[in-house]
Amino acid sequence: MIAKEGFPFVFGALAVFLILIIFPVKLLILLSLVFGVFCLWFFRDPERSIPPFKDIMVSPADGRVVEVFETEYEGREITKISIFMNVFNVHVNRMPIGGTLKAVTHKAGKFLAADKPEASYENEQNIIDISTEYGDVTVKQVAGLLARRTVCNAKVDETLPIGERFGLIKFSSRVEVFVPKGFDISIKNGDIVKAGETVIAKHIG
Repeated sequence: MIAKEGFPFVFGALAVFLILIIFPVKLLILLSLVFGVFCLWFFRDPERSIPPFKDIMVSPADGRVVEVFETEYEGREITKISIFMNVFNVHVNRMPIGGTLKAVTHKAGKFLAADKPEASYENEQNIIDISTEYGDVTVKQVAGLLARRTVCNAKVDETLPIGERFGLIKFSSRVEVFVPKGFDISIKNGDIVKAGETVIAKHIG
């Protein structure tokens, strides 16, 4: 299965490949073929086995955990979890918890390397606010050095279950989730996580 956001890249590479077959330039043919194969691989959208447990949060992204710390966000105490996705990770994003989207806010910004802490505040991003039975949860899709577009397909007032696809970021990037109080965090810096499968927190009341 291929994420629909990748179709322009895949078909574009295929069109260039066909044109170069008609007007052959061997190196360019090879490069266009390699790029087309890379796009097919990069925009892969595998099925995931959502854990059948109650009171949990799962990772919204594939990648490596680069930040876990307690802080405040818009007047509420939260634990911020940041996940860095490199070009080799699946880039489809999934709901960390079931809930209803309250707002999706696009914020223009820079394109710093997504594994740097300052990317969280300075880079272009989508801020997705979700109303859940445990309180408000915020997810950020943060663009990176190569990533130039964050995509959120879910709509405001739409209710989605845990593990459901909600968007994608093109090429290396960062996804963050702000976990409300009452959850025990299950991961730490350096852990490798998978969207929709890795449990990152459990509600303890």
